[in-house]
Amino acid sequence: MSKAIYIATSDQNSGKSIITLGLMSILIGKTAKVGYFRPIVEDFVDGELDNHIETVLSHFNLDIKFEEAYAITKSKLIKKKNKGKIGEVLDLIIEKYKRLEERFDFVLVEGTSFTGEGTSIELDLNVLIAKNLGIPTIIIGSGVGKTLEELVDSLYLVYDSFKVKEVEVLSVIANKVQFENIDLVTKGLRKSLPESVLINTIPLISSLNNPTMQEIVNELDAKVLFGSNYLNNEIGHFSVGAMQLHNYLVHLHDNALVITPGDRSDIILGALQANESANYPTISGIILTGNIIPEESILKLIEGLSAIVPIISVEGGTYSITNRIGAIKSKIYANNTHKIETSITTFEKYVQVEALSERLITFQAEGMTPKMFQYNMVKRAKQHRKHIVLPEGNDERIIIAASRLLAMDVVDISIIGDKKQIESKIAELGISFDFSKVKIINPIESEFYEDYANTYYELRKAKNVTITMARDLMEDVSYFGTMMVYKGHADGMVSGAAHTTQHTILPALQFIKTKPNSSVVSSVFFMCLEDRVSVFGDCAINPNPTAEQLAEIAISSADSSAAFGIEPKIAMLSYSSGSSGKGDEVEKVRAATEIVKQKRPDLKIEGPIQYDAAVDKVIGKSKMPDSEVAGQASVLIFPDLNTGNNTYKAVQRETGALAIGPMLQGLNKPVNDLSRGCTVDDIINTVVITAIQAQGL
Repeated sequence: MSKAIYIATSDQNSGKSIITLGLMSILIGKTAKVGYFRPIVEDFVDGELDNHIETVLSHFNLDIKFEEAYAITKSKLIKKKNKGKIGEVLDLIIEKYKRLEERFDFVLVEGTSFTGEGTSIELDLNVLIAKNLGIPTIIIGSGVGKTLEELVDSLYLVYDSFKVKEVEVLSVIANKVQFENIDLVTKGLRKSLPESVLINTIPLISSLNNPTMQEIVNELDAKVLFGSNYLNNEIGHFSVGAMQLHNYLVHLHDNALVITPGDRSDIILGALQANESANYPTISGIILTGNIIPEESILKLIEGLSAIVPIISVEGGTYSITNRIGAIKSKIYANNTHKIETSITTFEKYVQVEALSERLITFQAEGMTPKMFQYNMVKRAKQHRKHIVLPEGNDERIIIAASRLLAMDVVDISIIGDKKQIESKIAELGISFDFSKVKIINPIESEFYEDYANTYYELRKAKNVTITMARDLMEDVSYFGTMMVYKGHADGMVSGAAHTTQHTILPALQFIKTKPNSSVVSSVFFMCLEDRVSVFGDCAINPNPTAEQLAEIAISSADSSAAFGIEPKIAMLSYSSGSSGKGDEVEKVRAATEIVKQKRPDLKIEGPIQYDAAVDKVIGKSKMPDSEVAGQASVLIFPDLNTGNNTYKAVQRETGALAIGPMLQGLNKPVNDLSRGCTVDDIINTVVITAIQAQGL
């Protein structure tokens, strides 16, 4: 059984980062523990880290130290080769790889980049490494600057080099191909390669090839004068501001980089004004050449502008700086989540993911790890795309989360709020945001405002609600968003970042209401522990449920667990295990357990049971040796809100577990509540689980 895959390229600038990031995303969803290894890396400055290794380790939160993730630098390799000691290099590579292989279920191994010194030996070296590690290969090559024949020939040459050495090639991927040539390239490769090899073609994605302002700062050793928070701005075009302003403005394009001497205050201020004007394209940044800083009065004027793009100062003349910018090859950095997520989305869109997965993973990992759970959530949400409304559009966490969700391409989104305020906030944050893919709604200006108000009035007039009251309530973002879900204009709602739980849930209770077989709305948290995912319920809604309500919470939580791919084994928690305990609270849990057994005899359930006996195999075996649940519970039902809420927070804080939720259960349509202290990742996770809930309706 293969425990690794080797990524090899046919030439430099092939874009193998897309393949690495895409494969890591797949592997983490399929395999409990995934490692990452680069046998050979480009030289890096002491005290700094290799950018690509840092990006992969940090984005996927891999438990690997930097020095464990590579074997040797390129310059040291060349010295060893020149002394005839290539065998020592292979010994070192195998030793470090084996250490990772022992620790991880699967290791992604990334070959060399064909840059710098020693490129002539890299193909043979990659074949040699893959052969000695005994792992199959994926080959990737770039279509930039090649004819169809040249691209096919170059990829076949690399394929043949591996096959001659009896290294299995699972897939060949042509990258950076013009959209109109995708089918042509795929057919050309299929004619040249065996049927057993998966053929995939990925188009040239301009946003991935455009450098960011941060890359320009690094390349030019520039000084950042303004806009340091927006250095991830991508450069779509660049031009020199050497002419008069009125002539230069007609040369601006979207995401333009303006290059001008530092004493051209007319160009600087004109470009900044054009950036704010609806009549001109946005600009990504301004480079001031000649090491000239604008006068104090100009700097003060810039500081007072509402929207500032990165403005950087460099040494060197305009001509030389322009040439250097044109030669920059964009990379993906750890803090550029938009490019990372775009890479993963592109990979999943153009590569036969399932077919490749079947060939990559030749064993079945036990259990459901947190990474597998999160990967599977996103994958499921994408399979049947849903429309989620976010009512708190003025909260910057919501805006950032929406931007990342767009890059992930996982759901359709509507945001409730004032469009101008949201646009201004996006400009301040300096994030990428595709307005064409998001509907921004101001309730009072919506075409559905009167219809929603009338609908609410009809539903609640028996409760003494007047039409005037209904109109007032429909101006409230929570009521308007909930009505969107009720009317089918959205599939689900996520709120609570800026509102109380009651404010979020009350409208849903009033007119979305509970399912026919539900009498209580409850919640679960998906607790992502180090080696498993547990379902905790109810830790957010019901203060002191009755035995009947507790039974219903257990059944709903078990169904939620199964819906998210976790086999439900229910532990009804109490302060005693089995039949020994006495008291009203333990009797309530005992009664609830019996109700579940009567209503759902298909479910595995144990109760009353203590927490340690529920989750620890040794303790569970000693206290309840004949139980199907003790020691392996996946669904833990707490007897009251006080116990549940404190326990989930204690587990989260003490173990570093990720708590996804609360996810509400029992409503006819999904509405989920956020904590007012939620993070951007919390919002994204909650949107994804809401979309999955909507798929089950």
